[in-house]
Amino acid sequence: MNDIQTLAVVGAGTMGLGIAQLAIQHGLPTILFDLNPAALEKAQAAIAAGLSKLVEKNKLSTDARTAALARLTTTTDMNLVQADVIVEAVVERLDVKHQLFRELAAINDPTTILASNTSSLPITQLAAPVPNPERVVGLHFFNPAPLMPLVEVISGVATAPAVADAVEALARRLGKTPVRAADAPGFIVNRVARHYYVESLKIVEENVASLQVVDELLEASGFKMGPFRLMDLIGVDTNFAVTSAMFASFHQESRFRPSRIQQQRVDAGHHGRKTGRGFYTYE
Repeated sequence: MNDIQTLAVVGAGTMGLGIAQLAIQHGLPTILFDLNPAALEKAQAAIAAGLSKLVEKNKLSTDARTAALARLTTTTDMNLVQADVIVEAVVERLDVKHQLFRELAAINDPTTILASNTSSLPITQLAAPVPNPERVVGLHFFNPAPLMPLVEVISGVATAPAVADAVEALARRLGKTPVRAADAPGFIVNRVARHYYVESLKIVEENVASLQVVDELLEASGFKMGPFRLMDLIGVDTNFAVTSAMFASFHQESRFRPSRIQQQRVDAGHHGRKTGRGFYTYE
């Protein structure tokens, strides 16, 4: 179980490409899958650029960069997504993840670990309809995955202890600091951080202050990035999906109520840096 030789990542968005970059950088042959060929091309370019930055900073040799890129395989063919560990980094929807895991289970060995990068969906629920649910586990990276040191390892009710141990060891191999979290809404970090976003959105909704003022105040208080700039970096749509999932998980507790102004940005397609416009506008 601990002898992980290959990795696959499903979803070539910001998180997926970051996880793939980490894996190839640390010696793991990695398959990156996405249904969208353009997303894969964009991801390949971003990974190459990310590794080049490490070369510029003398944190990686040119030869190591070349070797890392040679470990990356991209594909739009689901049948090729076979590995010792598969990490999904797709949209935060339970039905989508269920369908994906069932498809992956059908083409992989029963011992293949199916890991979810979910920010908030219960691992127990994710695993319920999947054959051999004991191999389903949460492996939650933070954005940007190559830089952020923390990884949450979440066991559902059915998760085998050996599976959690294996992905914790994998996280350490990737240079991360793993922490074990219970299968509770938001796990550790998103439960703690949710009100950084929710309360800031309420301040703007109630016209107490502008989003620019809120960002400036919190950055002046010591936060590296204000909540609105951070939501734009993470993805306004992703952040809204996590808040909505937690609101449902906590049985509509008002303190987790999603924001109308955030939903408006999502509905308009203003998802942050990745679309060029979110709470701020980007070139």
